[in-house]
Amino acid sequence: MRFRNAMVGALAAGALFAGGADADPVKLRMGYVVPGADAPLLMFGKQGIAKHEGASYTLEATRFQGTPPMITALAAGEIDLAPLAFSTVSFAVQNAGMSDLRIIADVFQDGVEGYYTNEYMVAKDSPIKTVEDLKDKIVVSNGAGSAVDMAMRAMLKKHGLEDKRNVTFVEAGFPNMKAMLAEHKVDLISSVRPFSADPGLRDMARTLFTQKEAIGRSEMIILTARQAFLAKNRAAVVDFLEDSLRDLHWYSDPANHDEVVKIVSDYSKIPAPVFQSWLFTKGGDFYHDPNGMPDLDALQSNVATQRDLGFLKADLDVKSLADLSYVQEAAKKAR
Repeated sequence: MRFRNAMVGALAAGALFAGGADADPVKLRMGYVVPGADAPLLMFGKQGIAKHEGASYTLEATRFQGTPPMITALAAGEIDLAPLAFSTVSFAVQNAGMSDLRIIADVFQDGVEGYYTNEYMVAKDSPIKTVEDLKDKIVVSNGAGSAVDMAMRAMLKKHGLEDKRNVTFVEAGFPNMKAMLAEHKVDLISSVRPFSADPGLRDMARTLFTQKEAIGRSEMIILTARQAFLAKNRAAVVDFLEDSLRDLHWYSDPANHDEVVKIVSDYSKIPAPVFQSWLFTKGGDFYHDPNGMPDLDALQSNVATQRDLGFLKADLDVKSLADLSYVQEAAKKAR
């Protein structure tokens, strides 16, 4: 992986010299949207935690504006691992015909008791006080069909508001939403970590509702891959998940918090104060299952919300898509 070239090169060379590998490492191409949330923790360059990177696999990370474009990338064979939102898993299977898509691990969950939930915000000087006040207003999400978008639509529908009927949806990247709200180009933005922790945003905006209030607990992002790729590269995928869990455990340790903030800030080019109060902390961050196990019951409920909103043509049994043997094996090794 390009973020630790010297260390990775040395490890790989040593493994080959010792006869511990008879083939080049498997390149794992993974998508992500938000640094510090669904981005693979190996991106951030903390040396000495990952045991297998550069030996059995290398990692190539590609950023997307939202999870829906990852479906196209998966279908085209441009990425191998996709941290998809609950909404895009359903679209991939039903709309893109990826019946071979498999859920292999948790990335993070929204609305777990005691942890963070996404916020939908209006300007502090806005006259909007209730969801009903959004009638005939402009709201912005990161992309139609994303989990953040789906929760917004669900909340609006509860209050009698629907896209193109009495509210207007526009799309934008999360980094651009603060300026759009400040300039009164839109009336409501979707705000996720780390952007919702921006002190400048907090000074000029207030939360109208949360994702938990809209749809309850969410299996927000799940790591997925296609079955043929998994079967061909099982050992490398398990090693990657083991390294990812080791990283998660280290990043979640309060003793490492200040170093974690510096690492993520340096990589993302986002000032450290944006991360200091919440990153990988209970109460401030999303819930990351320490064993990488997704909440399939929450995921099933999320999919039912999609169906009720008219985005799915049929029910979807998410448990039939799950193959958790990869992360279960990895979790045993990561202890």
